[in-house]
Amino acid sequence: MSIRSVSSSTLAQATLEGAGVKLHRAFGFNNPDQFDPFLLFDDFRNEHPEDFLKGFPWHPHRGIETITYVLQGTVEHGDSLGNTGVLGSGDVQWMTSGSGIMHQEMPLGNASGQMHGFQLWANLPGALKMSAPRYQDIQGKDLPEVIDDDGTRVKIIIGEFWGKTSPVDGIAADPQYLDITIPAGVKKILPVDTYRQAFAYVFDGAAVFDDASNPRGVLVEKELAGREVNIRDLSGNRTLVQFGTGNEVCVQAGPDGVRFLLISGAPIQEPIAWHGPIVMNTQDQIRQALHDLRNDQFIKPAF
Repeated sequence: MSIRSVSSSTLAQATLEGAGVKLHRAFGFNNPDQFDPFLLFDDFRNEHPEDFLKGFPWHPHRGIETITYVLQGTVEHGDSLGNTGVLGSGDVQWMTSGSGIMHQEMPLGNASGQMHGFQLWANLPGALKMSAPRYQDIQGKDLPEVIDDDGTRVKIIIGEFWGKTSPVDGIAADPQYLDITIPAGVKKILPVDTYRQAFAYVFDGAAVFDDASNPRGVLVEKELAGREVNIRDLSGNRTLVQFGTGNEVCVQAGPDGVRFLLISGAPIQEPIAWHGPIVMNTQDQIRQALHDLRNDQFIKPAF
C-alpha cells in the first residue's frame, strides 16, 4: 500500500461565468494535462439571488462531458434536443455533449435564496468526441451512501466504493466521484486506483491530507485523536488538493470535521485544442466546430 503525497494545494479563485454568475474556479483553462482527464472544476455557492439568477444562457458544448452536482437550491436546464428538467438538492446530471449540443442552465436557489453546487468538466477521447449526446439525470435519493463505524459518511456520486456502486455508468474517463464527510479528529485511509489522476476539494471544515504523521517542523497548535496535528497544514474551505502517485489517500479531519469531494479518473493522454466549452484534439477540429456554429450545422443528426 502506498499513500499518495500532496503535490499541490491551492485555493479556488473567484470569477464570473455565464451571464454574470459569481463562482469560484478550482482549476480550468490552464495546463490541461495537470488534471487529465478533467478539464475544469467550479464551485457555484451564493447566498444572494442576484449573484446567480442570470444563470448560464444558451451556449454550445462539443467534445466533453459535464457533471453537475447540486447541494442546495435547484437548477433548471434545457437543450437543443428538446430535453428539459430540474436538478434539486442532492441530484446529479452527467451530460455527454459528444458531437454537439446547445445547452442552458438557470440556477433558482432555495426558499432562502441560497444556491450551492459544483460543475466538473471531463474530457472525451478523440474516438468519442463526435458521438451522440446523452444525459444521465440521477436523483439524490438514488445515490448510495455508506456510513463507517467512526461516523465517516461517503455518498457515491459516480463509481464504486466500499461495495456500493452509483447508477451513473458508461463514462469515458471511468471516474470515481465521492462526497465524503469525516467527523472531528478522525483519520481515514481511502483507496484510490493507482492509475487514476486524483484530487480532493474541501468545501466545509478542514483536514490534513498526506501521511499527516509529521508536524513538518513548525508550530503545533492543536491535538486531534491523540496525535498532534499542525493547524497550519489544515486544508480548509475551497481548497483544492492534488495528489501524487499511490493507491491510498490519507486524511485526518480538523477540529470541526471536514466535508470534501474526492474525485479521480483515468488519464486520456491525448492532445487538447480548447475553445471555451468546445474541446477537441486539433485546431482544425476547433475551426470546424466554429464553422458549424456559424452555419447552423453544429447539431448533428442522430443515427
